[in-house]
Amino acid sequence: MSSARGASGGLLGTGAVISCPHGGRATTATTSTSAVLMDGMPVATAEHGYVVTGCPHTVDGVPVPCVSVRWTADGSGVTVGGASVLLDTSAAECFTAAFVPQGPPVVQAGRRRVAVR
Repeated sequence: MSSARGASGGLLGTGAVISCPHGGRATTATTSTSAVLMDGMPVATAEHGYVVTGCPHTVDGVPVPCVSVRWTADGSGVTVGGASVLLDTSAAECFTAAFVPQGPPVVQAGRRRVAVR
């Protein structure tokens, strides 16, 4: 893991509670073998894919649910396995199946203990 330069925010693990702006649950769809763990789960990076389930969003009565979250690497300089780590302040957007942006995800992250194997 490299040193931080201006990073600000709480580190996210792959088990962090993340939802779309409409209340759907976002979970990581990417498996990781990272040696950096947080609460027994790998640290989340910009390389992880996230899927959203249970989004109830509709437009004019037609379901238009969020189905994915895309993260933007923040350039903090903190990496795991060459990928930028995700912070609770990292930029992200939720998208429909047609890649229509629907707003940023809601991250419920607390301070966690980090372990390196």
